[in-house]
Amino acid sequence: MMRFQFFLSLWSVTSSCAADIPEEEDVLVLKKSNFEEALKTYPNILVEFYAPWCGHCKALVPEYAKAAGMLKAEGTDIRLAKVDATEESELAQEFGVRGYPTIKFFKGGEKENPKEYSAGRQADDIVNWLKKRTGPAATTLNDVTQAESLIADNEVAVIGFFKDVESADAKAFIKTAEAVDDIPFGITSDDAVISKFEVAKDGVVLFKKFDEGRNTFDGEIAKEKLLAFIKANQLPLVIEFTEQTAPKIFGGEIKSHILMFVPKTATDFQDKMDQFKKAAEGFKGKILFIFIDSDVDDNQRILEFFGLKKEECPTIRLITLEEEMTKYKPETSEITAENIIAFCTDFTEGKLKPHLMSQDIPDDWDKNPVQVLVGKNFEEVVFDPAKNVFVEFYAPWCGHCKQLAPIWDQLGEKFKDNANIVVAKMDSTANEIEAVKVHSFPTLKFFPAGEDRKVIDYNGERTLDGFTKFLESGGKEGGAPDLDLDAEEGDSDVEEGHDEL
Repeated sequence: MMRFQFFLSLWSVTSSCAADIPEEEDVLVLKKSNFEEALKTYPNILVEFYAPWCGHCKALVPEYAKAAGMLKAEGTDIRLAKVDATEESELAQEFGVRGYPTIKFFKGGEKENPKEYSAGRQADDIVNWLKKRTGPAATTLNDVTQAESLIADNEVAVIGFFKDVESADAKAFIKTAEAVDDIPFGITSDDAVISKFEVAKDGVVLFKKFDEGRNTFDGEIAKEKLLAFIKANQLPLVIEFTEQTAPKIFGGEIKSHILMFVPKTATDFQDKMDQFKKAAEGFKGKILFIFIDSDVDDNQRILEFFGLKKEECPTIRLITLEEEMTKYKPETSEITAENIIAFCTDFTEGKLKPHLMSQDIPDDWDKNPVQVLVGKNFEEVVFDPAKNVFVEFYAPWCGHCKQLAPIWDQLGEKFKDNANIVVAKMDSTANEIEAVKVHSFPTLKFFPAGEDRKVIDYNGERTLDGFTKFLESGGKEGGAPDLDLDAEEGDSDVEEGHDEL
């Protein structure tokens, strides 16, 4: 879920198709009135459901249009289309649109069960994904020109060189190609092609326009081993975090990421990058090395997530994106290859302790009806065996949290004289605790009195009456099942502003 605010120009109407379906920069403009007609006219359509105000949708505009133009120029039967989901609410509801952009692929003119688009948001990613969905998993390369074109036209391409394309190894290669959406595959048995690329025996080569330029697979040709090889080599040793690269970063299988926050304008930027890249060589396939331009406005939310300010950059952080996000901070601030290697080695060997952020305890933290918690006083307050503590975990920028604030203040006022009940709040963008992992805002949790450190999630109505019944029943009653408010707007995810970071 990307959350950047790039402001790009809107499409201009350029032409209309034969079926009188309007186009904007080669992208079909669909509405409820022409949707089924479009499916009949074009057998394979990728449809973006967007909102005009959505930053991600705006950022996608040029790449989506570029992909549409590429496919149209090739004369394929694949077309790209878009639907303004804020205007065409019936269509959005019909296809389960809950966030923007939502992109679905309708194959063979079928309206039922469209496939979710699952690759990156650059034109090549879109085109490659669609070709994989509509054509052979691996293109047969009959001559050198075809092979060279495949390599030249793509950032990354994988070619299988096999004397016999019906061999067991060749079939394992095809199975691998079928499992990879975002990279084009080619297969050849042509002697001239094999000679041109100096492949001595049956094998697989990954070609790329960065780092080493090519990687040759070494080992038994089996699907899982080939997938691991591709995963380890398809991304640059160091990748910049942007709107375009984020899907590859977060959609990949490598869930341990080391981040270098550094302003590109810094005089020592290249030196820092050289040190970072040198360290990355030994962790390929294990840890993803990412750098973030700390001067870019759209990256400020990421800095906030790590409790960082611009003036603290350049600096390093490491995060794991498994079921629970865990952050790590190096002991030294000096960015050298040696220090980064030592930090990553300690991480892979399980020697690091998570880094938990905390603000200082405010002098007046318990003076108001809603008490203020930070990392440093959390345990003492919420696990007081004599108190029932109801906590809102919030983010200052979260729209839902702002809506809840006056109700939460009323709740605090109502119970301020109750010696057994504490109503509290904690800014989870600046404070972290091991006992609670927050995945969306606001998160509401109840810590009942007692010695067993019990935690109860609140899933009732977000009203004063609902909260009151919940507290008065000791966390047992109150409220209907909570509506999925976070899916309604895009501002309540922990990942807001930086995907899964």
